[in-house]
Amino acid sequence: MEEDQKHGGSTLMAETTEQTRTRDTNPWHQAVRSTALVGAAFTAIFAVLLAVNLVGSAVIGPWRENRLAAMRVQIQKEPANEQLLSEIRRLDFRIRRDRLWRLEFARKGAFLLLGSIVVLVVAGRVAGDMAKKPPRPQLVLERGDRQMREARQARRAVAGGLAVAAVGMLLLGLTRRVDFVQAQEAGTAHASAAEMQAQWPRFRGPAGAGVSTHADVPTTWNGKTGEGILWKTPIPLPGHNSPVVWQDRIFLSGADPNGRQVYCFDARSGQLLWQGDVPTVPTISADDLHIMEDTGYAACTVATDGRRVYAIFATGDVAGFDFHGRRLWHRNLGLPDSAYGYACSLETFERLVLIQYDQGDGRDGHSRVYALDGVSGRTAWEAKRELPSSWTTPVVVDVAGKPQLITVADPFVVAYNPADGKELWRADCVGGDLAPSPILAGGLVLAVQPYAQMVAIKPTGQGDVTKTHIAWKAEDGIPDICSPVSDGTHVYLLDTEGLITCYAVADGKKVYEHEIKESFRASPSLVGDKLYFLSHKGVMYIVQAGSEYKELGKCELGEECFASPAFADGRIYLRGAKHLYCIGSVPASATSETK
Repeated sequence: MEEDQKHGGSTLMAETTEQTRTRDTNPWHQAVRSTALVGAAFTAIFAVLLAVNLVGSAVIGPWRENRLAAMRVQIQKEPANEQLLSEIRRLDFRIRRDRLWRLEFARKGAFLLLGSIVVLVVAGRVAGDMAKKPPRPQLVLERGDRQMREARQARRAVAGGLAVAAVGMLLLGLTRRVDFVQAQEAGTAHASAAEMQAQWPRFRGPAGAGVSTHADVPTTWNGKTGEGILWKTPIPLPGHNSPVVWQDRIFLSGADPNGRQVYCFDARSGQLLWQGDVPTVPTISADDLHIMEDTGYAACTVATDGRRVYAIFATGDVAGFDFHGRRLWHRNLGLPDSAYGYACSLETFERLVLIQYDQGDGRDGHSRVYALDGVSGRTAWEAKRELPSSWTTPVVVDVAGKPQLITVADPFVVAYNPADGKELWRADCVGGDLAPSPILAGGLVLAVQPYAQMVAIKPTGQGDVTKTHIAWKAEDGIPDICSPVSDGTHVYLLDTEGLITCYAVADGKKVYEHEIKESFRASPSLVGDKLYFLSHKGVMYIVQAGSEYKELGKCELGEECFASPAFADGRIYLRGAKHLYCIGSVPASATSETK
């Protein structure tokens, strides 16, 4: 019996050794093991490449952007330096090209990394199963059946791995390549100054002046009968911000305690093309906000640079969207300390988004002017200010061929270089709770201190210009909310109680005043030689611009209006309390309402 046991043990060992030798020489086992090794190798390679790409994005990209910012500051000092200008253009293109390339590489690399991990896991699992030793000797027939099953599993594993790799390669092959030239022109550039002047890209149009370059604008309509109303579209969420128009798109925002959204409407039909959600930080709740009903959660008008649109809300959330509704970035600037609720609208300069973020009493160090990169949302520059809350909107104006960013907050009117945030000049001349926004008229910056005075400042000085560059002051009929408008010869003021006051821009002498017995929240506008005054009840008063008051017409919308109008060629866009209206020259029978 002992000899039988020894013989059986020898047979078992021989069979086990033979199985091991067979497994090692089995072509399917070798294929699966090789596939697992290849998957592991590619996993490591793609992981390293993605890590290098990430480091490059975090280190090289910001370094180049800082260099570009410094060169742009230098070109402001040397505007005739053609070589420097050429270098700026080349570096700017290289930054945008590399950013797009890295984003594309990261996306494709992620697919390849996922595919290689799948191949590694599947092939490794099958190879492990094939390497397991049987628990006991088996009959030749049983071993043959098992080997056949294992062979089938191996073939399936290899086929599955190859299928995953093939699908990944197919997806990459079918992916449209990035056209860097097209991306530069359409995706990452900004509109020219001439394009901006022809559109309505921000609160009160170009430079925030409330002046339309389109003279062919309707002068008659009736919301009750439908006369002159091209379309009327509901707005999903409330807001007192004004329409912004770029070619065939209209942008608005809306918000309530539960959400914040940006809207894009078709200017031709009124159809809502898309709505983009803007998140907020989880720690902010409705109880943290102190917002008056008259202000609301979406008082700030959006702005566009012709390629992207930007929005900011009372929660401090600011976001950028492309024209197809894809959110490009989102930031929270911190919950603003504002007595009535944050209400400063946005401004743009080239590819920068400019935000006046004054808050509190100015002594806590939280007030800032931010310039954010429109593509990434990163801070390009910021200017700290020891100034309290303000509800004015900053404006970028052209002074002797150079841009200035004008801001107003108690007690200063401050001008910055919008390219780098360097302070140019300041004047100590206003005070209190400031809401009307400044304008440039007749070469003068006009700033309003509610109920008290309008100050005209020559914007050509440096440093503190309080004693040297204030041209004149006016004290009658000063508005508390509505911003002024000017034709270059006269400046027109409108207060909330309907008092219109006209001053001469050159010397500040009062020309006339006239009272309309209506309440007004929207700022006045100028189209050609006509003034447009939109009342709280939705009644538009059309008045002849000039040295005397002459009413030309009165048009009723039939819905309350808080927002200022926007103008385009042959059209006016009005935001009512619940609807967006398009006014144009069409018969009443042709009007329609978009549901």
